[in-house]
Amino acid sequence: MSVFHRFANPNRFLKLTNTVLPWISGLTVFSLFAGLYMAFFTSPADYQQGESVRIMYVHVPAAWMAMFVYSSIAFASVCALIWRHPLADLAAKASAPIGAGFTFLALATGALWGKPMWGAWWVWDARLTSVLILFFLYLGHMALMNAFEDQERGNRAAAVLAIVGFINVPIIKFSVDWWNTLHQPASVMRMDGPSIDPSMLWPLLIMGVAFKLFYLVVLLIRIKSELIEAKLRKYRRALVDNT
Repeated sequence: MSVFHRFANPNRFLKLTNTVLPWISGLTVFSLFAGLYMAFFTSPADYQQGESVRIMYVHVPAAWMAMFVYSSIAFASVCALIWRHPLADLAAKASAPIGAGFTFLALATGALWGKPMWGAWWVWDARLTSVLILFFLYLGHMALMNAFEDQERGNRAAAVLAIVGFINVPIIKFSVDWWNTLHQPASVMRMDGPSIDPSMLWPLLIMGVAFKLFYLVVLLIRIKSELIEAKLRKYRRALVDNT
């Protein structure tokens, strides 16, 4: 944990953020454009799904990020409750709206894909239902963060919810293996290797990297904004006390 505590100082964190943010932003834009170009112009149509398979290049990375961001929130919540890391609650608070956005995007693009493939916008499939629960967990986390006048109480309540709700992440991952479901099983993260053709796999992976970089960029910007706002509040209180 020494690495995490090294950047507990807000000024040190802000200095690091100002250094790396332009580079990460540039990589985000490059990978996003490269992934979208490959997804829509160089990858082939599927022999069964036709052109609708291109929804996969947004849907799948969004679903990956929905689980990844929530896992990050749960980890940050553990750091906040056990090690009292000063930036952990900020990281969890900053991550929640981003994760909710990715989850909504996964649900929306899944519905767009499901209509032509399954004949319905929504089915109470185990995978779909557990992702919907994840979306509600994100909303609950954001609500609890702002539900109390005492910010400390809100942070603790949200942290407990994030840790308890983490049980839903492996349920999402393994739901297609545990229950009879319409959702197709994993085709990328498999013990025997990906079952998807490289012409489709590469744009999918690049989009996954782009989404993860995008999360990192927005996360750093949101934490930076929270720290600057906290500094301004501190200065205002100091001015009021001195007048």
